[in-house]
Amino acid sequence: MSATVAAALKKISAGLLSEPKIFKKVVSIVLVLLIAVLTPIIAVVAVLNSDIEIGTDELESIIEETLSEEQKAQLAQIQSTMNSIESRMTDAGYASRAQEAQVLYVLALSDCASDSGFIEKLVGCFSDNQTDAQLVNSVNQAFGTNISTKDFSSVMNRVRAVYIDTSNYIDPSMKNNLDLVKWAIHAEKSSWGYVWGTYGGVLNRSLLNRKIKQYPDEVGSMSDFIERNWLGGRTADCVGLIKGYGWLNAETHQVEYATNGMLDVSADQMYKNAKEKGLSSTMPEIPGLAVWRKGHIGIYIGNGEVIEAMGTKYGVVKTKFSAKRWTHWLKIPYINYIEE
Repeated sequence: MSATVAAALKKISAGLLSEPKIFKKVVSIVLVLLIAVLTPIIAVVAVLNSDIEIGTDELESIIEETLSEEQKAQLAQIQSTMNSIESRMTDAGYASRAQEAQVLYVLALSDCASDSGFIEKLVGCFSDNQTDAQLVNSVNQAFGTNISTKDFSSVMNRVRAVYIDTSNYIDPSMKNNLDLVKWAIHAEKSSWGYVWGTYGGVLNRSLLNRKIKQYPDEVGSMSDFIERNWLGGRTADCVGLIKGYGWLNAETHQVEYATNGMLDVSADQMYKNAKEKGLSSTMPEIPGLAVWRKGHIGIYIGNGEVIEAMGTKYGVVKTKFSAKRWTHWLKIPYINYIEE
């Protein structure tokens, strides 16, 4: 995190960082609380400070022991404002971008929050198809601020890396091919990493250590690269990218192992279990099909494109479908196929 963002955080936290001995933990706690409505995942602590792992119970205990009643009230007011921002953004048709408005508030606009019409003014800075730079410029003009696009994008990229938005899913409660495509596109755009044996969860240090022990060749030999590039974000292996969607709890946004009727199988077992499949030369134009070759699997998203967790050094990427590279197609046996 840049010095500018750290300074903004310290200002917003109103003295919460005054005790040096608890500085590191309190930084993480404040960040969790300030973006609590951005993502329900406590593992965001690991994203923003990857050498700290704090569970929900410990987090509550530390807050209870560390913060004064006045400080707790300040944080409650911050969260109330963030909830109001989310509500107004939803009313304005920008539900999927509420996180951006909340980050702007946290980053630089807390002093304006008590102004009459603050939230309406903030929401008015949003328009369709904006880049981060265009949004930040609009906010700076509206509020007379000097927010850095780099700082804003840095925070948002961390949020985007772990947050799963299901607001545009066809039916979050029913596993289907079209929402699988949305899941895959999100994973690619959010630059998810590749770690053998993972399936879409946030890669914290504890999980990485377990995978190193479990897979010393596939993960252990690449641990330095993984730590530099993928720690703190979401990761999956090739079939794990599919299983992660199957195991996603639409209400909690958590990936819950072996749920929703999706079996924990390998890429080859998933192909073997499929009832509808064929040679790649006969593949129908159905988004959400899986494409397969021995030992590897990907997700066909339509228009001749595939999203796959390609390998440790590549992460989740988008590639062109090639009948030479993929030998077969299949309908994933654990999800429903619906027309677009």
